[in-house]
Amino acid sequence: MPSLDPLLDDRDRAILKLLQEDGRLTNLELATRINLSPSACLRRVKLLEERGLISRYVMLLDEKAAGLAGTAFVLVTLDQQGRAALDAFEAAIQRHPEVTECCLLAGAADYMVRVVYADSADFERIHTDILTQLPGVVRVQSTLALRTVKRTTALPV
Repeated sequence: MPSLDPLLDDRDRAILKLLQEDGRLTNLELATRINLSPSACLRRVKLLEERGLISRYVMLLDEKAAGLAGTAFVLVTLDQQGRAALDAFEAAIQRHPEVTECCLLAGAADYMVRVVYADSADFERIHTDILTQLPGVVRVQSTLALRTVKRTTALPV
């Protein structure tokens, strides 16, 4: 498996792997698990943060427990692909918390948007009142996920 950074050693990789699994680990717990002193472990974590490998720490919610049982992947096509059109769309999509991910694509559609919703009426609202009203949108094509087989935020290190 290719490394994220050729300067990473096994302990750095272990730190990254463990923190991706549980970002709430204390420095003492982390140091114990990788067999380092707490001060040496903290120095390594700070260096990984400074180098930008650790960009932030977050807490993840369970979508179903939060009342968002549905996930849709929506392909969005714009009327133009110029910088101004892309910028307008991207700025507008940021304002909608129902959109959990948005990727610019190379291909027939311009964007793929991941949307979470409570039920079919909620998805209809998102489709009608949000997605089709975004700047430049001429077509949306939705695919509803039946079941999530794998979902991770962890990168291979």
